[in-house]
Amino acid sequence: MTAADEEIIRLKNVYKLFGPQPTGRAFDLVKAGVGKNDVQRMSGHVVGLNNVNFSIRKGEIFVVMGLSGSGKSTAIRTVNKLHDITSGEVLVDGVDVQLLSGSALQAFRREKMGMVFQHFALFPHRNVIDNVGYGLKVQGVAKSERDKAALQALSLVGLEAYAKNATSELSGGMQQRVGLARALATDPDILLMDEAFSALDPLIRRQMQDEMMEIQDELHKTILFITHDLNEALRIGDRVCIMKDGAVIQIGTPEEILTEPATGYVAQFVQDVDQGRVIQVHEVMTEPRTVDQSATLAQALESINGRGGSFSCDHRGRPTGLLTAEDGLRAARSGTSELAPALRNDFDSVGPSHTLNQVYAAAGRGLPIAVVDDNGKLVGIVDPRSIMEEMGRVEQLVDGFEREVFM
Repeated sequence: MTAADEEIIRLKNVYKLFGPQPTGRAFDLVKAGVGKNDVQRMSGHVVGLNNVNFSIRKGEIFVVMGLSGSGKSTAIRTVNKLHDITSGEVLVDGVDVQLLSGSALQAFRREKMGMVFQHFALFPHRNVIDNVGYGLKVQGVAKSERDKAALQALSLVGLEAYAKNATSELSGGMQQRVGLARALATDPDILLMDEAFSALDPLIRRQMQDEMMEIQDELHKTILFITHDLNEALRIGDRVCIMKDGAVIQIGTPEEILTEPATGYVAQFVQDVDQGRVIQVHEVMTEPRTVDQSATLAQALESINGRGGSFSCDHRGRPTGLLTAEDGLRAARSGTSELAPALRNDFDSVGPSHTLNQVYAAAGRGLPIAVVDDNGKLVGIVDPRSIMEEMGRVEQLVDGFEREVFM
């Protein structure tokens, strides 16, 4: 297992029932497959989590998404034992958090994780720097050291200049930045973010998403993020877990959730998502096609064989020219037998992780697009038609689920 694949959080066969006798008849009903609403009707107990299993890798943003009552917030509260579970295991760095109590639990929370709430939960009688340093104060860190750490955290969220201000003097977005800085100040391995941006206006919310991703690029924290907004989940998540009625419905990358919805329920969510903002170039690119620069024009045209085009490359594999069938035939009609006059160098190059929206303008030219790695080496080709075909395929997939649901 590589460092990138190292597991840091695991929920294993986790059940959570709310009610006076969670391990009694209600639990038997859930284990027997009775639905959430029927369990409540028959036993008076509410199913919070139903056999939830997922693992979170070190350094990734793992987003749990669902509507109200889906179990997403219950799931995050089991990780720091704000909720006791009915059955199962909640492992954080190999420690079953649910077995901890008292001072051991408090120390584990302080040392391993920080939490950012939907409602900022700032202390109104403390100024910004004292709010940010509060977790360190609880740990017994000296005032000078915690102020230094608090200022560093505030600089990450762009609020260092507001250290001495009262929190009441800040806008909602700025207060949420203070909440994020407070979580970062103790330098925890894990950030738990429960609907952290949901109370913000859409523009401020998007700015906070951008800032969080920039901070993540620098700090590489493990982030468990809860949201009811699929667009937010797909935008920030390395992987997304979709929940319904306390159960996990699908886990996958944003591209997998969008292009391979596992059920009609997931398909209903993704139908209104801007696919081009999520699907990346590597999903639609094909193997690179190249022509030898020493080939004749006739040989090069034969190698294209009716395809959109091929690229010539230098000795490092970097594309230097594009040959299309149209350009080749035009050059041949002019009487040349050489390849060079038929090559064009006004082609577009993109990276595999570019989204389809980012390459849309280039695709509008109708020319094959070179896909290159960080060193400029050709790793694939995108036919502009493939972009529209992929978007059409996703729409047909969603339509197919809808027909299943309503037939």
